[in-house]
Amino acid sequence: MNQLEQLKQFTVVVADTGNFQQLTQFKPQDATTNPSLILKAVQLPEYRPLLLDMARQWQAKSLEEVTDRLLVRFGCEILSEVPGRVSTEVDARLSFNTEATLARAERIIELYQAAGIHTDRVLIKIAATWEGIEAARLLEMRGIHTNLTLLFSKVQAVACGQAKVCLISPFVGRIYDWYKKQAGAQWDEVAMSGANDPGVQSVRAIYEYYKHFGITTEVMGASFRSTGQIVALAGCDLLTIAPELLAQLSQSEAPVQRMLDAEQARSLNLHAEHYDEAGFRYALNEDAMATEKLAEGIRAFAVDAIKLEQLIEAA
Repeated sequence: MNQLEQLKQFTVVVADTGNFQQLTQFKPQDATTNPSLILKAVQLPEYRPLLLDMARQWQAKSLEEVTDRLLVRFGCEILSEVPGRVSTEVDARLSFNTEATLARAERIIELYQAAGIHTDRVLIKIAATWEGIEAARLLEMRGIHTNLTLLFSKVQAVACGQAKVCLISPFVGRIYDWYKKQAGAQWDEVAMSGANDPGVQSVRAIYEYYKHFGITTEVMGASFRSTGQIVALAGCDLLTIAPELLAQLSQSEAPVQRMLDAEQARSLNLHAEHYDEAGFRYALNEDAMATEKLAEGIRAFAVDAIKLEQLIEAA
């Protein structure tokens, strides 16, 4: 078996792409999207007609609604290629507004339902700010499932567990990027790979905490820079992987072993944590990496959301 086939024995493999025509060759269970991936896809010649069709069909609607309709159209196309779920993201500019996040999430779900898609096949993707986590808590109570993204710390993960969100997407590659940049010339690529990779360690700590305390929120490692990071997290509930890395995994027959184990996690000596809003904000503030990467990620997604709107307006 190649590495991708081996990985699927331990972990649910998810494709991280807006390019739904790439999905069939890798046979992922689920797929995830974000504004940057959809922006990248609509600039490809094969998806240009889809953008034009949506922009012209719904030109009487607000720009925000047309954007949501475009995201849902991509989501529906993706769901025709995968048996599981798709994650569709709420506008990152709403990351600090609980009520606005709720409203956009509910509209996205209504659009999926109008297209004949059951809500169980959709995860609403929301940035793991305090306001975003609160919106997710309320959505879960309404039967709308969520995927909390831009998650860089155990603090965020604990709060998501408290909110009983369906799934979290702790980022690996962006954590790795931050520590590598901080270390500069002192960075030792070999010594900081595999189990020593700071991004891998972060996901492992979150996974072990959840399994130890019986938290049912699913852990989906995300944002990978190499297949080494992916293989080091074999056994995680899910891993969402870009097509380029899925291709690399499918072309290698190097061995893949289970690295994360729920039973082992239950035997660890861990202490339970709990955060109210003030405690969450202070603990996140104490983590420079998580604070910086969360803010940076929101800014980057917001920029791409604006670019996507500009393409719709110009269509």
